[in-house]
Amino acid sequence: MTVTQTKPMNLSHLYVQDFYLWLETTANLLKEGKLAEIDLENLIEEIESLGRKEKQSLKSNLMVLLMHLLKYQYQSQKRSNSGKYTIREHRRRLGEALTDSPSLKGYFLSVFEPCYQEARKQASDETGLSLDTFPPKSPFSIEETLNPDFLPDAEDETHNTGE
Repeated sequence: MTVTQTKPMNLSHLYVQDFYLWLETTANLLKEGKLAEIDLENLIEEIESLGRKEKQSLKSNLMVLLMHLLKYQYQSQKRSNSGKYTIREHRRRLGEALTDSPSLKGYFLSVFEPCYQEARKQASDETGLSLDTFPPKSPFSIEETLNPDFLPDAEDETHNTGE
């Protein structure tokens, strides 16, 4: 059932009371070209929110991927199919995001190092290995990180790259 509201005040109220109906009504108003009837303030807020969610999703997938690459490299004795699946899945998600929204590439590049730093901490927490076990700068290039065929080599258990 589609209900088209005609007053912006009613749409603002609908936004709070029934978000899905607000979305449906707004989409219909846009399709019908009834731009004057649209709840513009909330529509702008939702569009901006979508952009923030895309960025958050990209960062989250990148951190998980980097953490699992670190675990794969520095805990070679604990490698599993599940870990390889996680690496593949988060690469797939990143690949889709960058294919669907190529303009996110610049953002990806700008958050790569901060995401690595967080992934490093998470890898330390999850593995129980010292933070110094993991290099302060990413041992994986951006190309390697996104390469569906790349898996890091095992590091010597006594290897410490905390330079």
